[in-house]
Amino acid sequence: MPLFTFKRSEGILTPSATTRSSEFAMENSQGNDKQQQLLEMKPLQSLAPMFLAPTATQSPGPMLAFVTPFRPCTQPERSRPSSFGQPPMPKSPVPLKATPTSAAFPMPTQEDESLNGDSAAKTTQQDGYANAAGTSKNRSARRSLNMELASCPSSSSDPKESVEENMMMYDSLRRRIMQLDEKEGTSRRADLKAGSLMMRNGLRINNLKIVGPVPGVEVGDIFFFRIEMCIVGLHAPAMGGIDYISAGEDETMAVSIVSAGGYENDDKDTDVLVYTGQGGNSRKKEKHDQKLEKGNLALMNSMKKKNLIRVVRGAEDPFGISGKIYIYDGLYRIEDSWMDRAKNGFSVFKYKLRREPGQPDGISVWKMTEKWKANPASRSKAILMDLSSKIENVPVCLVNDVDDEKGPSYFNYVTGMEYSRPLSNLKPSQCCNCTNVCLPGDNNCSCIQLNGGDLPYSSSGLLVKHIPMLYECSSSCQCSQNCPNRITQKGVHLKFEVFWTGDCGWGVRSWDPIRAGTFICEYTGKAIDETDMNTNCEEDEYTFNSSLPSVKALRWNLGAEILKVEETSCNVTAESLKKLAIEISAKKSGNVARFLNHSCSPNLLWQPVQYDHGDDSNPHIMFFAMKHIPPMTELTFDYGLRGAPPGFKCKFPNACKLKPCFCSSSKCRGFF
Repeated sequence: MPLFTFKRSEGILTPSATTRSSEFAMENSQGNDKQQQLLEMKPLQSLAPMFLAPTATQSPGPMLAFVTPFRPCTQPERSRPSSFGQPPMPKSPVPLKATPTSAAFPMPTQEDESLNGDSAAKTTQQDGYANAAGTSKNRSARRSLNMELASCPSSSSDPKESVEENMMMYDSLRRRIMQLDEKEGTSRRADLKAGSLMMRNGLRINNLKIVGPVPGVEVGDIFFFRIEMCIVGLHAPAMGGIDYISAGEDETMAVSIVSAGGYENDDKDTDVLVYTGQGGNSRKKEKHDQKLEKGNLALMNSMKKKNLIRVVRGAEDPFGISGKIYIYDGLYRIEDSWMDRAKNGFSVFKYKLRREPGQPDGISVWKMTEKWKANPASRSKAILMDLSSKIENVPVCLVNDVDDEKGPSYFNYVTGMEYSRPLSNLKPSQCCNCTNVCLPGDNNCSCIQLNGGDLPYSSSGLLVKHIPMLYECSSSCQCSQNCPNRITQKGVHLKFEVFWTGDCGWGVRSWDPIRAGTFICEYTGKAIDETDMNTNCEEDEYTFNSSLPSVKALRWNLGAEILKVEETSCNVTAESLKKLAIEISAKKSGNVARFLNHSCSPNLLWQPVQYDHGDDSNPHIMFFAMKHIPPMTELTFDYGLRGAPPGFKCKFPNACKLKPCFCSSSKCRGFF
């Protein structure tokens, strides 16, 4: 018998019926570090780093005091549960040695031998440190940080939560700087400008170099800029591929490396990396044989000592925005080294590193999803290759690799909203008269004025800030479909799969890496008005109703809000993000969003968007990424506490039927 019955009606697919569960459970197993360590290792008692007497490091510069906007981390690091049955990473050892890193990082130049193959090679030496700090003479406003806001404590003492909040602050700051640069016509390396502001103001964590895992950074985490790895303490050099510390008198030891295509590395194997040493490959200086010094010497010492080394692997950005994406692949040890002849004819050092067993999946997940995207039929355990039946821009795969559950409950797959009242009866939307596209800084654009004088998206299509209402250009606007103010109305562009979680029912994850601020999908279904609520009070667990934004969603704007431009800032508070009088039922008709599960520490936020009419009481509910999300990570949002929205007289059917939460977050409320 077929697993699904199909109902083709105006491009709508209807799967066969099953039920949905609301509970969640996941087991972790501990891996053992079986390889002998020659250096003394002790069980982790505290996340406080161990200090050495001042010694020379490879980065000259002033000492940086340990200043962090977060409370001290006092809990052990938690490992991400593996989605593919592998045990978590072994417990973190006590940091062996540590030296403070410099307060400033050198601006990348084309003389940096590790630039080759990196997107940062586009930066020229003339940019300079001052330009990165936002003090270019072409800039109309000096940019600094409101330290009263910047130094506010973290909402969590969990290292993972602290790293996430620091990353959110950085990327929010970067997106806002990019928005202002584009408005002023001086767009250039917003990533380094944001990083420089954070570094100058001490807004970084884990700023002491350590051997082994970095608290709060998990295997599989992704980064779109090298400076992101610097501000969380994963890899200190802004450009260098080898990071090392002093391990004694006249001796250094490697702590991390980045393999990003600058040299002739062999990274085809997911457990073995053949890494080429540094030096001799400068673009400006004459090429020469590599020397056993600096990072090369540190790697050689690490091979003798058999100490753990953090490995970050680079991959191409599938959307071509940042050029490179960096994946933290966990801990390795060097097991061999030799001299080899490079393609340019000069001698180079080669180091063979092997991945420590018992760690969560890292680059292997990336390579697996790349294979699926190239050939979707290679995805095993797939029930249906396209749940949307070609209605979406990109197929939505339906997968069950847990048990014999056949599919979700009966529903019509739709990509738009269904309204009780025709849209023609609603207030018409305001339209702009821009020719071709809406341009940043255009004071004559009515759509820009509706959004507070700014385009709400960056040039790469990322949401800059979470705002009470976002106005995209409508069908009545004169601008083209390529306008940067038309993002969500173009539909889904990520490769999703709806997967069976087991105890938590169906969930959603992506085969693509997702960047913070990326549009995910719309919550589609039937818009419920007060009449529908009074006449139909049957229980519906697929109903979206707005709730006050979570603390995490509010902090998503923090980086943009601490940026002071001519002593002004625009803060978004819980009061400004009020509950909307809107209910959407996806029980009978909906899309992939109906399968998004709840988490008290979500990675998505919802944003009201208006573009097809002027009635703000009936906006589109759009989901955006709050953080960088690695492939095959479940996508979640905070359901809040359900209840009747403002203006509804009828009691919402699920108002008093809270469900137990099993999100396993340190912020778990217990119910949703």
